[in-house]
Amino acid sequence: MWPFLTGLLLGLTGMALLYYRARRELVRADEEKQIVTQETQIVVDFMHHMAEAMAGTPRREDLHQRIVHASILCTGALSACIFERGPDDLMHGVALEGLFPPHRPLPEHLRHSPLSRARFIEAILKSEVFPVGEGVVGAVAASGRGEFIPDAKADPRIAIHDDPALEVKSLIAVPLTFAGRFFGVLAVANPADCQPFTETDFSLVQSLAEQAALALHNIEFLHFQLEKKQLDLDLTLASSIQQMLLPRAMPRMPGIDIDTRYSPAQKIGGDFFDLFVLSETRLGIAVADVSGKGIAASLLMAICRTNLRQLAPRLDSPARILAELNRTLGDDIRQGLYITIVFAIIDTEYNEITLARAGHELPYRAQVDRLTGAFHGGYIRSEGMAVGMVDDELFGATIADHRFPFHRDELLVLYTDGITEAVSSDGEEFSGARLAAEIQSVHRRGAREINARIMESVARFAEGAPPRDDSTLVTVKRV
Repeated sequence: MWPFLTGLLLGLTGMALLYYRARRELVRADEEKQIVTQETQIVVDFMHHMAEAMAGTPRREDLHQRIVHASILCTGALSACIFERGPDDLMHGVALEGLFPPHRPLPEHLRHSPLSRARFIEAILKSEVFPVGEGVVGAVAASGRGEFIPDAKADPRIAIHDDPALEVKSLIAVPLTFAGRFFGVLAVANPADCQPFTETDFSLVQSLAEQAALALHNIEFLHFQLEKKQLDLDLTLASSIQQMLLPRAMPRMPGIDIDTRYSPAQKIGGDFFDLFVLSETRLGIAVADVSGKGIAASLLMAICRTNLRQLAPRLDSPARILAELNRTLGDDIRQGLYITIVFAIIDTEYNEITLARAGHELPYRAQVDRLTGAFHGGYIRSEGMAVGMVDDELFGATIADHRFPFHRDELLVLYTDGITEAVSSDGEEFSGARLAAEIQSVHRRGAREINARIMESVARFAEGAPPRDDSTLVTVKRV
């Protein structure tokens, strides 16, 4: 009988233990479920804060401040700070809320400040810099891994401050990273309940940092898209203005056949050409190349064209016109920009061309022997410095007029380096020699056919590769 009772008692005791353990596991599971639910709600709330922060396209600085504010609300910390790594590889605070302790002990002369404590600490943190790798925050920036310090007194990397309000009791610092991009370090200090942070708090702050980094990535991308949209609008406007500056129709002058080709490599080009009637028998022609590309080159082109059109009717000499252009534009051309240009005046009354070259590609002249009909062609060798490159004295000393006859069936070809420097698939340039050979093969045709043949030859040589530079081609034939 006793063995039976003993066995029954042991069995009941075992069942009671199993029931107790099961109940304890259920309670523990319920507590863990509550914790997970709370953490999930905290992260959701944080995401809501970030979504609100993104409304209206805030500045990056404003978003930083919203992140530290939301971090305090969600974690119950007394203070939070975001540190960024600057281009000099130094860490510095960019957003702060609460009395976040400075990274280093305060110098003696700064411990007694007339500012309020909060304003004083904010000023210190925003002026304090330290290298990546120094202290807890520097270690997080260097390793990309979060740091959980429940008892800050035991960590020698944390500065000790005389002011009790700046004592670090517990600290969590985590990286703000998204898609491999490092945005900084988020640090929270000292729970409001005076208890150390827990592993759960550490996990929570890491989750918050992921959402904060996503928000920083999104705002950066949004700003990039807005800037790109504005830039595209500016480029479109500048391109439209540039197209307006180019001649819409060729000036009509008896005895002159003209054709022009212009092809920018980008939306905004640095080349330009202009043709304008100076008198019933005189025609001005300019072909130029502004160094660089983009809006700055386009604006300089517009200024150059405006000044050239004002100067050309007043002066008979292309060299004097370009010298005056260099003097006029001297103050408007910033360092690193310049204009290569060739300016020619065709006179049908005297059957001659006068031109001057300021650092531009050599003009090509084709003649026909009046007796034999033989073709003679070659480049016009002339000196000259680019406009805006040197002072007026040196510019004037190097540029000169070149005058030569211009009779029936003779040609003048002006161009930019986009023609001669077009590159083949094996890296060879089209060159001036190929241009001369192409002109010689079609010199008997009209200006339109000559230009079409040259452009086709250049395109065939480049084998369909996108152009590296703008191309301008102006051919004038005496008929």
